[in-house]
Amino acid sequence: MCSVFGFCGEVSDAAAVKSNFYKTKSRGPDDSRIVKVDKGLLGFHRLSIMGLHDEGMQPFSLNGCLAVCNGELYGFKAERDRLINKGYTFKSDSDCEIILPMYFEYGTDMFSRLDAEFALIIYDGRTDEFIAARDPIGIRPLYYGYDKNGTIIFASEPKNLVGLASKIMPFPPGHYYKGGKFIPYCEIWKTNSVCKDDVETACAKIRKKLIAGVEKRLVSDAKVGFLLSGGLDSSLVCAIAAKKIKTPIKTFAIGMSEDAIDLKYARQVADFIGADHTEVYMTPDEVISSLEDVIHLLGTYDITTIRASMGMYLVCKAIHENTDIRVLLTGEISDELFGYKYTDFAPNAEEFQKESEKRVKELHMYDVLRADRCISVNSLEARVPFGDLDFVKYVMSLDPEIKMNKYNKGKYLLRHAFEGLGYLPDSILWREKAAFSDAVGHSMVDYLKEYAETQYSDEKFKEKCKKYTHSAPFTKESLLYREIFEKYYPGQSEMVADFWMPNKSWEGCNVNDPSARVLSNYGQSGE
Repeated sequence: MCSVFGFCGEVSDAAAVKSNFYKTKSRGPDDSRIVKVDKGLLGFHRLSIMGLHDEGMQPFSLNGCLAVCNGELYGFKAERDRLINKGYTFKSDSDCEIILPMYFEYGTDMFSRLDAEFALIIYDGRTDEFIAARDPIGIRPLYYGYDKNGTIIFASEPKNLVGLASKIMPFPPGHYYKGGKFIPYCEIWKTNSVCKDDVETACAKIRKKLIAGVEKRLVSDAKVGFLLSGGLDSSLVCAIAAKKIKTPIKTFAIGMSEDAIDLKYARQVADFIGADHTEVYMTPDEVISSLEDVIHLLGTYDITTIRASMGMYLVCKAIHENTDIRVLLTGEISDELFGYKYTDFAPNAEEFQKESEKRVKELHMYDVLRADRCISVNSLEARVPFGDLDFVKYVMSLDPEIKMNKYNKGKYLLRHAFEGLGYLPDSILWREKAAFSDAVGHSMVDYLKEYAETQYSDEKFKEKCKKYTHSAPFTKESLLYREIFEKYYPGQSEMVADFWMPNKSWEGCNVNDPSARVLSNYGQSGE
């Protein structure tokens, strides 16, 4: 990961701006730079992944224009060759050096040409204007706000903007900013036409596209590792990578010291694919003592996101402290595409698709946010194969009738796509889904709930909840998280749309806890 910053006007308090920019130094510990332009400035903290030498340091400049980008631009070498043929020269092996030449050639049309996860800011010195853009899913973070003079400020995380902007909001994924407007270039959650591929055709394409999504994310000048929960999604990512790399990949799993569910499954997968596997254990004391730090780094009060972040943060911390790995592949985004335990309750295909579109559109505020912050705060980079643009566009376009759970097994298409091909043992390929926050050990969530109960009497809980109108807390646990959030991000709750919960309008989903454990179809998921 890296950190980008753009102050798009006259800077009245340079010291405050610099101080806020350095709050995300952990995203890019290798080098930092702030460059002034005619009216404003660009900042960049670098984590060296592609083009490790000094020539790859940003901002890049060309013909009076500057650019900073936190991103991975897949297939950039082919685009760079096209640009070289047009007369451009390059000083580094950094993928992001192609941004300004692409901007000169294609203007804002360049964003729809990128196969990438990115957040970038361009200063066009020819027109004295700033342009910003974010990838279609929002895998790379970008936020914005306005200072007291109405100047827009862009930054990788909300903590960069606290105190500088009165209201902080996420930059909408799949949009670019130009001339004071946010303009959509790819709303990937929208489906223009339904693909009528049959099940076998769909599974063959799913397999091919996911393999391609994993393989392109293995390209790195820095060392690559893998988060492995033992669930279907991360296991498939690891299995595909293991077949491609041939030498043992490095995998990491975490669980509670007393009742970790997933550790045994992660070990089974690691043994099957011949991985160099590391297990990390966390204790109840670590969970409680890390809670405030985790909420601060996340910038959310959402229950699901916080619970699932505890294990991810601690395993990434262990990786940072004990290895030289810089890049981590993860299994996020599969649930939103193929369905989760609660989508088994979708009343029809239309509702299933609407829910999937909503979840993909909002991913940047929840699971994608979790992966980014837990990994980047430990000076690592996240790569998400299930977020591959070609893969997402195809799965979203499929007729929802074949994506719904009519097979007595969730995510049937994804499972069947790899069935009988030796990627994973059947016991993993057909294993019931368990939520990550549960699978690290049911006791972890129980400890968090018990801790919250000790913080408020029933009377105090009811009284404190009254002060919140947007996304009001509804349990003592949610109140605890909200109060910690407000400590660091006062009045900024609208950065998050709402709580990541099952669709309460569906029969069987009107629950008061986001864990799949409370659903009637949880079954053997926790075993």
